[in-house]
Amino acid sequence: MPSCPGAAAVAQRPHPIRAAPGLPQPRGALSACRTIAGDRPQLVAPPSTSNGAPPAAGPSVCVPEDFVLAPGELSHVDRGPAGCATNMWRFEADGYLREILKARVYDVAVQTPLEEARKLSDALGSTILLKREDLQPVFSFKLRGAYNKMAKLPAEARARGVITSSAGNHAQGVALAASRMGCTAIICMPVNTPEIKVANVRKLGGQVVLVGESYQEAQAAAVARAAEEGLAFIPPYDDPFTIAGQGTIGDEILRQASDPDKIDAIFVPIGGGGLIAGIAAYTKALNPNIQIIGVEPTGANAMAISLARGARVTLSRVDAFADGVAVKQVGQETFRLCRELVDGVVLVDNSAVSAAIKDVFNETRSILEPAGALAVAGAKAWLKRRGLKGATVVAITSGANMNFERLRLVAELANVGGRTEATLATTIPERPGAFKEFIATALCSDADISVTEFKYRYSAGSTAQVLWGVGIRSPDQLTALLERLNGAGMRSTDLSGLEVAQVHLRHLAGGRARSYTGCIEHEKIIQVVFPEQPGALRRFLDVVSPAWNVTLFHYRNSGNRESSVLLGVQVPPYDEANFADALLSLRGEGEGFAYSELQGAVREVFDQFIQ
Repeated sequence: MPSCPGAAAVAQRPHPIRAAPGLPQPRGALSACRTIAGDRPQLVAPPSTSNGAPPAAGPSVCVPEDFVLAPGELSHVDRGPAGCATNMWRFEADGYLREILKARVYDVAVQTPLEEARKLSDALGSTILLKREDLQPVFSFKLRGAYNKMAKLPAEARARGVITSSAGNHAQGVALAASRMGCTAIICMPVNTPEIKVANVRKLGGQVVLVGESYQEAQAAAVARAAEEGLAFIPPYDDPFTIAGQGTIGDEILRQASDPDKIDAIFVPIGGGGLIAGIAAYTKALNPNIQIIGVEPTGANAMAISLARGARVTLSRVDAFADGVAVKQVGQETFRLCRELVDGVVLVDNSAVSAAIKDVFNETRSILEPAGALAVAGAKAWLKRRGLKGATVVAITSGANMNFERLRLVAELANVGGRTEATLATTIPERPGAFKEFIATALCSDADISVTEFKYRYSAGSTAQVLWGVGIRSPDQLTALLERLNGAGMRSTDLSGLEVAQVHLRHLAGGRARSYTGCIEHEKIIQVVFPEQPGALRRFLDVVSPAWNVTLFHYRNSGNRESSVLLGVQVPPYDEANFADALLSLRGEGEGFAYSELQGAVREVFDQFIQ
């Protein structure tokens, strides 16, 4: 529930705001959500009523996927008409600047460092500065706004206790602030909140109440209880004092930068909008030439759509991958400020966010949560799209409350998002030796290609499908690989852009053998310990194929010196001695190959899924 009354008009204040290049202001009152790819979102006029008049105003529900931006493209901002000022400080020309400078955050928060990401800077040809809010006591910037809001409450209100709704980071900020101030804090969290976040809030002294299936339901419960029991509700983002607390990050950035005038842009993750509103209010007041650019996930883009339409919208659903910013509707006050001050929004997909998590880990050895890496992903995309070199940008690393269980998915998406790995589907003939021919064709003229994954299972038809991954250095290398395979009659498709392939298909591929009899005659299933060395796969196949028919190959690069491969191969009883000698010859080369055939109960378990 927004804590500020609605303001139909905003104060006119002189501040030069640079429009995004190539994005002219739209004409007329256009309000539908569907967009098409191109240089800028295309807004479609809303349908009229039966008498020809526009439909009555009301909350707009938008589908996230209907608003499309190219990677690194800056969204349009419909700034709307300027209105008249009121006597509230938040509408005064420097109202937020004064409140940010007076904000009480350092009783509990720390001034976080502004660090150059040297590896990322070298890779992009620009200076990337990380504002390390992941180093706060609760591993998130949310502590600033929560504490400042509570510090502004009357003493008698704090004595009665506070209440809030949050799925994680704001909850921890309120709990810690309350413990420092000696008051009680009730935290309403959705019932599906990860246990690690619930435990952290309780550890900080918060009284957790699990209620509702979504954040909106938890918020409604918190607001209702606040009214019933006379508790002060602490908004997670849509409150002037919360916004002012977050705005202290902008103050720190301008003081910590060696030359603030050389900062071209500050990239800020957007959920409800409190963080970017605060940073924009401070930065634009002191240096309006610095662009303030928001970053949202493609599946949780409420602010981008709202700014493009010039009115707040409600998303029909949100992608919870970056759960810290998974908000269906941005704040009323935050939208007002962003519409006035923010230069645009960049949208990034989950693989780009995962790649940014990996980038920051390589720089700092810290693991950001997806929402915490949004700004880095947006900065990368924006710089690449414009081909900028020599720029200086700041990215807010806003949080590091990562659930350990999510690391597997993040790791799988990271290489795709970083464009260092491609996932391909290839059709090969189903006959002895075809698998070896496939490898020879794929790798014949480019020995530097590293195979990262194979999933193949025998098919009784004339063709079989292989799902595989390959490390790539450039788009041209991938193009040449696809042309080579397709030219040899092995139809191949790049699946890298399909997130569903990364999340699901790669784990379903292979599966049971498609055989006429329900099982494969004389099939041995062997676990092979493979050395992670260039050419190891080809040397292995030179010995095994085509002498014996490969029926199963399941491999994923582990990042270690050795990786495990599950191999199926048809070996008739009369040929078992020769097969054993072949394996021994590989082991004798000292390359680290080791073998163990699945037998007995273990084989029975595997047969339930592969036969």
